[in-house]
Amino acid sequence: MIKITRINPILEILRTSPGRVHKIILQKEGERRPIGEIVALAKAGHVPYLFVPRAALDKLAPHHQGVVAMLAPREFASLDDILEGAKMPFLVLLDEIEDPQNLGAILRSAECAGADGIVLPERRSAGLTDAVYEVSAGALEHLKVARVPNLAQTMTSLKGRGIWIIGAEGGGDGHFFEFDYRQPVAIVLGSEGKGLRPLVRERCDRILSIPMAGKINSLNVASAASVFFFEVLRQRLGVAVAR
Repeated sequence: MIKITRINPILEILRTSPGRVHKIILQKEGERRPIGEIVALAKAGHVPYLFVPRAALDKLAPHHQGVVAMLAPREFASLDDILEGAKMPFLVLLDEIEDPQNLGAILRSAECAGADGIVLPERRSAGLTDAVYEVSAGALEHLKVARVPNLAQTMTSLKGRGIWIIGAEGGGDGHFFEFDYRQPVAIVLGSEGKGLRPLVRERCDRILSIPMAGKINSLNVASAASVFFFEVLRQRLGVAVAR
């Protein structure tokens, strides 16, 4: 059972997937506006809800915002499910991202940039936990997520379907903006400490990096992901950049 304690992801889940919500538990005291909206959405989606004293909610979830939602875990999609609905595929492949905060942030950026889906390896990857749901701020409800037994083999399969595989890592053969993303593409991001594994790196068509001008020579993986994702979106929207 997934437990969500932040208002924005709860609102998004109630709007998009009320059938997955088992019940909503609300604090009797406190701000009424967002609580009123949550109650209205719960009623519309036939989701059970109840009010409890703050002390009871504190015991259930110490860092709540006046509400807790209990919901069923999100089901994974297949790779075919993701590609089936993609007119110009834009996938995100995550190579052993184990920090739930980073995974949630990447999901949020990917959804905002229009990615069609996320591909995770079955092993050594953060799951779709409470923390991931909350950090994604509801984005997970709009993204298809697949789990695969072997990421390198999946990359080979995607290449066979005409999808370019772009690895995001320092020391690459070019910069992130030196590629035409107006074609089927998958962005591959490596783990927080080790980057892309050698076999995964070998399967990439290009390894591209983000130029740095400061004293720190790397970005957090979630921050780097956003740079790549929004370059894909910028090019696909045809937005020019002043030189």
